[in-house]
Amino acid sequence: MDDFDVKPILESLLFVSDSPIRLETIIEILPESNKEAILEGIRQIQAEYEDRSKGIELTEVAGGYQFRTKPGFAGWVNRLKKMKAVKLSQAALETLAIVAYRQPVIRPAIEEVRGVDSGSVLHTLLEKGLIKMMGRKDLPGRPIVYGTTKTFLELFSLNALSDLPNLQEIEPPPAPAERPLEEIIPQEKSEEETLKEEVPGDSSQYGDSVAMSLRGSETTEAISQDVENNEIATLSSFARNDKKGITTQSQEGEEWGEGEEKE
Repeated sequence: MDDFDVKPILESLLFVSDSPIRLETIIEILPESNKEAILEGIRQIQAEYEDRSKGIELTEVAGGYQFRTKPGFAGWVNRLKKMKAVKLSQAALETLAIVAYRQPVIRPAIEEVRGVDSGSVLHTLLEKGLIKMMGRKDLPGRPIVYGTTKTFLELFSLNALSDLPNLQEIEPPPAPAERPLEEIIPQEKSEEETLKEEVPGDSSQYGDSVAMSLRGSETTEAISQDVENNEIATLSSFARNDKKGITTQSQEGEEWGEGEEKE
């Protein structure tokens, strides 16, 4: 059987399969052909469906080959299938990542990394078929060993676990550049420096003005001290005296009125 005959057969097999077909399975189904001819037929199908006018593509995923709709048409497919997107919580993604990179892994090892209990999260991932129990480890209590499933590879469009990003390649986002403390909190400047900045030119020309300003500040402080010691009458003190005078007059009036009534 030549390549031309193999290609339509491969296309039919891949079309009716609801899961990725492994190359070994195709070779068993087509004993009339050989591995090289089958791979060439697969490459021809992939090249044909890469055209933008095609709504599906042949992808290598989960260790096999599968026809899949192109991501750009997912919205219309969801209208037909009315499927809900698979949503995983932050805790589920963390746990799944630990299992994927450290499998086979036991629950205490997962919780050691996360720092919290992960029993309910593991149960959720088992229900979704993303992880599986691979057996028990020869340790006290014989803890269950977890690993990822074929469904995990299909969901994340991975052909094998080796396609996972290398941990050395995953870098955290760069931290924002740190600004000097002087830029964030400007240093306070003395009054003399401020006056020098406000008046451009030779600062020596304004030495007398600065000295007078400083002396003026000292004088103001002295006056304030005198006021506190009641050595200088202020407007408020006059007001208090006036108030006292009014109070005195009113008191005299009251006394005068009382005396008049007495008469």
